[in-house]
Amino acid sequence: MANKEDEIILTPEGYAQLDEELKELKTVKRKELAERLKVAISYGDLKENSEYHSAKDDQAFMETRIKQLENMMKYARVVSADSLDVTSVSVGSLVVLNDIEFSEKVEYRIVSPAEADVDQNKISYESPLGKELLGKKAGSVIKVDAPAGVIEYELLEIRLA
Repeated sequence: MANKEDEIILTPEGYAQLDEELKELKTVKRKELAERLKVAISYGDLKENSEYHSAKDDQAFMETRIKQLENMMKYARVVSADSLDVTSVSVGSLVVLNDIEFSEKVEYRIVSPAEADVDQNKISYESPLGKELLGKKAGSVIKVDAPAGVIEYELLEIRLA
């Protein structure tokens, strides 16, 4: 059984992305690196062989990422749309906020840190805004400390993404 600290909450899409990346690294990328190493070794003298050292560094990075992905997936708890409650914000929720100062509506999907992508309006439940939103109900006012100062949002709506 996983500790609460080890658990990572993922949407089904997030889990699928991690699974796809892991498969790619274990099959395609490992073979590519093995070939790079073989070619670099054929150049001889490994002490001063920059191609060899570069490939070894890339291999170490890749193996670390594989372990990281395997660990994340091992402790993943996937939240599905049918298990979401739209009366309060949770991972997987789509929230519509009103930036009170600028009277602008913004929409975010609450996701895991592994899935966060500001360009796609996906924010992590561990981000300052994500932490403030979790468990809140429509009509709540949320205050978030940002580099530019405190930003106030009104939570207008919670939907399934």
